[in-house]
Amino acid sequence: MSKENAITIFEQKKVRTHWDEEKELWFISVIDVIEVLTGTDRPRKYWNDLKTKLKKKEVSCPKKSDN
Repeated sequence: MSKENAITIFEQKKVRTHWDEEKELWFISVIDVIEVLTGTDRPRKYWNDLKTKLKKKEVSCPKKSDN
């Protein structure tokens, strides 16, 4: 695995990351971060529920990637 596409360990959990050389930006898996921060065993469901609640309040959410 390259340095640009790496898995970072945080709190004994894997967090997928990607460095975009052209844009000079880090991309981090929201699903992985939610799992680490909440401890949920269903982070994708948690994220979907959170996005639904935020949309009802008209708060902007990141676009879905290939994740």
